[in-house]
This record gives sequence, structure tokens and C-alpha cells, in this order.
Amino acid sequence: MNAIFAAGSLRATEMREADVPRLQAFLEANPEYDLAVNGRPPASNAAREAFDSRPPPDFRHDRRWLLQVDDETGTMVAIADVVANLLAPGVWHIGLLIVATRLYGTGAAHAIYAALEQWIRDGGAKWIRLGVVAGNARAERFWERLGYVEVRKRAAVPMGERVNDVRVMMKPLAGGTVAEYLALVARDRPETP
Repeated sequence: MNAIFAAGSLRATEMREADVPRLQAFLEANPEYDLAVNGRPPASNAAREAFDSRPPPDFRHDRRWLLQVDDETGTMVAIADVVANLLAPGVWHIGLLIVATRLYGTGAAHAIYAALEQWIRDGGAKWIRLGVVAGNARAERFWERLGYVEVRKRAAVPMGERVNDVRVMMKPLAGGTVAEYLALVARDRPETP
């Protein structure tokens, strides 16, 4: 299978139906995201839900990828969920980025993200948006260090066994401003319900 992008010896490919059991094993071996966001370890159907997940029907978008990142031994070390042209042309969305716990502090997450961002940029994105759970300090610091800024906060979003506030963040890839972004994506305006 051809790599979508590479980060050193790590290769990202699009996940296929046959990869769902591998994804479940990865999520169970790396439960930190689910514990922080959902308040519990990954459910027994977490991989199936991630694989089948799509943007809401009223969210304009062109394509969605669920990517797996493997090391040189073929071991899954990260996953990413990416949607092209979500809500507006040129706005790409990172729905999920989980890196194996054993790689925390090694620089792997930054290398994977840098390659992912370049692939997104090469795909025509002018903006990247994402949501991060308020209070998930590790994730908040990670995205802020990469240049993401909060454009709004969505309060009381049910997630697993928790109700979280979600910081909607964006990063311009072509020098745009927050005001220009919000003119494109009305949903992310602070005053929008």
C-alpha cells in the first residue's frame, strides 16, 4: 500500500476495513485519549465507531480519511482522522490524532504532525481546524505550541461518560486572520449557538 505521507521511518496509509481489529488493539494499548476525553477506557466497539464515523450530514465536506501510522516493523504507532473541505472550501479538519503512549516525549508526535500538516497543505488547505477538550492539558499545550488558536468554546458536549467543554481551534496555513476564517466558517463564530 502506498504511503500517504512519511515522517522519517514512519509511514501513514489509509485504514481499510481489515485494519479495524488492529485499530482496536491500538486503542486498547493506548487508552490515554479515551480516559482523558470519555472518562473510561476505549469501548469494545471503539475501533468500529472510529472507522465508520463521518461528519454530520449537514456538514459540507469532500472526503474523510482515517490514517494509520506504522513504524518500520509494521506496528501501528499513531492514527489520524482528517476531513477535507469541511464546512467551507480550504478548511480541513483534524478529528483525531492519537500517538502511542510509548512515544510520548520522543518528538514522534511533532514529526507525525509536521508530515500530516504538509500533506494537508499539499491537498489545498488554507486552514486547519480541530476541537480539543478543555482541561486536557497535554493536548491543549501540544496544539497551542503548533500555532493553533481558540476561536470559540462549545460548552457541555457529551462524550462517553463525561460532559466536556471543547475548544474549537484553527491554524491558518496561508497567512489568514481569525476574522477571515470566521467569515468562512459561521459555525465557529463565538456567538453561534
